[in-house]
Amino acid sequence: MLPQLLAVTVLAKAVALSAFAAGPAPGQIKNLVTFGDSYTDVDGHADGGIMWPVFASEDGNFGLFPFAKSGATCSNNLTDRPFPSVFESQLPTYFAEKANGSLTALKPEDTIYTLWIGTNDVGVGALLTGHQTPGVTVVDTVTCAVNWVQTMYNSGARNFIFQNMIPLETTPLYSADSYPNRYWTAQRNTTEWSVFMKELTTSGNAIARLELQLLAPTLHGAHIGFFDSHSLFADMFARPQLYLNGTAPLNVTGAVHSCVFQLNESTGDPGVCTDATGTDQDSFLWYDELHPSVQAERVVAKEISDAIHRRSEKWITWLS
Repeated sequence: MLPQLLAVTVLAKAVALSAFAAGPAPGQIKNLVTFGDSYTDVDGHADGGIMWPVFASEDGNFGLFPFAKSGATCSNNLTDRPFPSVFESQLPTYFAEKANGSLTALKPEDTIYTLWIGTNDVGVGALLTGHQTPGVTVVDTVTCAVNWVQTMYNSGARNFIFQNMIPLETTPLYSADSYPNRYWTAQRNTTEWSVFMKELTTSGNAIARLELQLLAPTLHGAHIGFFDSHSLFADMFARPQLYLNGTAPLNVTGAVHSCVFQLNESTGDPGVCTDATGTDQDSFLWYDELHPSVQAERVVAKEISDAIHRRSEKWITWLS
C-alpha cells in the first residue's frame, strides 16, 4: 500500500510541476508586442475608440509595442489584399526596428508576443468569396499564422499568445440576417455565407490548435498560450449581461455604428447610418458590421492581461 501511495504522490507532484512550467510565471511579463489586423491595430481604431492592446497594457502595466495593421491577412501571397500583411509587412517592420536598436527594451524572458489574425483571410475578398490565390485553403492561411510562432521563436522570442478566430457568423456582416453594408453591397445568400463562415472559423481554429500542439514540444524554452477568442465571443453573444454594461437595452445583433446600403450601392456613399451615443455604446457587442465594440475590447483586454499575469486560465490553454 505504501509504495502505491508514494507513486501517487510523486505523480501528483510531477503533474503540478508540469502545469506550473507551462506558461510564464506570475509577474514575469513586462512587455506586450502585438501583431494582427484591425481587431488589434491601435492606430486604426476600428471600434471607434480605444483598442484592446491599450487597455491590456494599462491593466497589466505592460510596455506596448504594436505592429498590427488594419486590413491585414497572414500573407498576401495566400490572400492578396492591398493591406500590410503579417509576413510581408508587419514582421519586416519588427525585424527592421529590432536591427536598428529601437526595440532594445525587449528581453525574451519578460516580453510576450501576440497574434490575432484570420478575420480577413477567411472573409470577403479572400476565402469566403473565392478571391484567394488559386489552390489556397484555410489550411494554408492557418498554417501561415502558426508559422508566425516559429519565425518569432527563431528570432529569439520565447513567450507567445495565439488568439484564434471569433465566431464571425455572429457579426452583422456574416449573420444570416445581414443587410447590404459598407463591407459588401452586392447580391449574396446571407444564410449560405453564415453557414460557410462558421465552417471556416471552427475548422480553422481546430487546425490551429492541433498544429500548435505539435509545434510546442519542438520549441525548447518557449511558452505558447492558445487564447480561445472564439469561445469568449460566443459567450458574450449568448450571455451579454455578463459583459455589456451600457445604458441601452443589451444588443448583440446590431451595432453602435450601423450603416444600411442599397443593393449594389457604391461603398463610397455614406449609406443610411444609425449611431448609439454616450454610455449606450457599451450595450453593444459590435461597433459596426464587422468589428467588436469598445466594451468588447475591454473584455478581451482584461482576459488577456489576466491570462498573462496568471490570474485566470478561463480562456487560455498554455501548451508549453
